[in-house]
Amino acid sequence: MAALRDAIERAGVKDGATLSFHHHLRNGDDAMRQVLAACSEMGLRDLHIAPSSLFPVHGALVPFVENGTVTRITTSYMTGPLADAVRAGLLPHLVTLQSHGGRAHAIASGRLAIDAAFIAAPAVDAASNLSGAAGPAACGPLGYAMVDAAHSKHVVALTDYRCKTVPRICIPGSQVDQVVEVDHIGDASQIASGTTGRAPSQKGKVIADLTAQLIACSGLLRDGFSFQTGAGATSLAVARALAPEMAARGVVGDFAAGGITGALVDMFHAGLFRKLWNVQAFDLAAVRSYSADPDHTAMSADLYASPARPDSIAKQLDVMILGAAELDRDFNVNVTCASNGRIIGGSGGHADTAAGAKLPIVTTTLRAGGHAKLVERLTCLTTPGDTIGAVVTEAGIAVHPARPDLHHAARAAGLPVTTLEDLRRQASHVTGSGRGTGRNVAHCEAPDGTVIDRIRAP
Repeated sequence: MAALRDAIERAGVKDGATLSFHHHLRNGDDAMRQVLAACSEMGLRDLHIAPSSLFPVHGALVPFVENGTVTRITTSYMTGPLADAVRAGLLPHLVTLQSHGGRAHAIASGRLAIDAAFIAAPAVDAASNLSGAAGPAACGPLGYAMVDAAHSKHVVALTDYRCKTVPRICIPGSQVDQVVEVDHIGDASQIASGTTGRAPSQKGKVIADLTAQLIACSGLLRDGFSFQTGAGATSLAVARALAPEMAARGVVGDFAAGGITGALVDMFHAGLFRKLWNVQAFDLAAVRSYSADPDHTAMSADLYASPARPDSIAKQLDVMILGAAELDRDFNVNVTCASNGRIIGGSGGHADTAAGAKLPIVTTTLRAGGHAKLVERLTCLTTPGDTIGAVVTEAGIAVHPARPDLHHAARAAGLPVTTLEDLRRQASHVTGSGRGTGRNVAHCEAPDGTVIDRIRAP
């Protein structure tokens, strides 16, 4: 802890400073806790933390909110005890929830100015190059931290593994001001957590098969195809259902992208994609592939999804598979709050890729946890409906009215095409009722920084 306190002091961290962190270790991260514990011991107060995401493990930060060490948070995703504390009104200032691309653009443009970036580095070589491809906590590409390192006033790497050379350089030593050795930075086995590790339900399998058939008839499944899917059980099932369709047609895609999973690695190894563009690894199979496969390439969050970049990978996607906590009649999507108002996530790359891809498809069951997911009014708006191409459920497919060609193609293929209103009736008219009535505790930004919704305390 003494070495870390010295590093914080040398970084010039003062009361009110903005500190950034990354989430590549996901629910196994311990670097953020260690840094903020040192800051608390040093008597630092009113800190603004800007982690790329927050997970249940970061419930360990609640005491630092309670004692005033942390008073502001900007992030792209939050769930767990810290998110619950935020909704309860524990933080004195509004939380800002951004998309991943919006966060990258805010940092690169200076709108979110970082005083010191603290990077959990699984491996550091003799030239202070940072890598996520080696070490006991190898986590894959450090795509979110790349933006922080490039634009922060000061960069501190925390590592538990020093070596002569690293197999893949994520962040060059020229961008690193200090390296601090700690006992451990976290547990990489916790990268695959939550929905990432689950098998799909029977309804999820039906949805996955319908989605693969919709993609097949869309006209986009051809040589050069580009694809991204999330890490949820149904999203992974879509990738597995799409693989035999691609193989049967002899289609070789240009790339698969995003947070990379073992399902996409399997498709890449089978020759169905020429390249993987990876901003973060969602499981250890993806970590191993990044370490070994030359065409499995790291990308920064800026290249991935910045709205300011016309060449972003998000804008080169043919198909993007998205999840939903709620959908309304206008195809608007919520992945930020549960129907009871609890904060359970945030945009991450949801809004970025929906806006960028040619065909963004939302996959969801009609109901979950006793609640209808197709509702009259969203508990929180994450992604505008005019960016969504279609919604696939176990009861059928609803195509956005702005996509008549897709509607006709799906019908011609014999798919069960219906309307979103019909799906809502089947789900029942139970509506999201979790919008709080207390003070504002967070505001949600679109990728361009525009505030599109607010979250209130109960």
